[in-house]
Amino acid sequence: MLRSLAFLILAATAQWALAKEAAPAAADPALEQRVMALSAELRCLVCQNQTIADSSAPLAEDLRNQVREKMRQGASDNQIVDYMVARYGDFVLYRPPFKLTTVLLWFGPLLLLAGGFAVLVRRVLRRRPEQDLEMNASERKRAAELLAGNEAERR
Repeated sequence: MLRSLAFLILAATAQWALAKEAAPAAADPALEQRVMALSAELRCLVCQNQTIADSSAPLAEDLRNQVREKMRQGASDNQIVDYMVARYGDFVLYRPPFKLTTVLLWFGPLLLLAGGFAVLVRRVLRRRPEQDLEMNASERKRAAELLAGNEAERR
């Protein structure tokens, strides 16, 4: 009984060991608001479909801390974005700019959709149901024999 009680207490408190402390917020609420606004414009490189403001990945936390530190050092938002792009490429931007290197990123899904539609139209137009229904002379003869055989069996 005593062992099972000790086990239950140990099992109930084991999750506390895995808990993390909350991320330290900036002492300045205006700075923290600026950090979160800029973080909403940067993509999490791990999650890829979330901003670093929304992501709970360790890398996103590190990137938020980098943004926070750069802001404390007096860097402007544009300077921070330029630093992140220089380090991680245009992919780090949640809304990448339209330029030659990102054309495929912008128009890739549309090109895939158009290509799929073209393949579908081509396949549908290549099918000719009229030809499928036409019978040649040997097929007509075979059908007539089968029908004649069935007529003879019914009588």
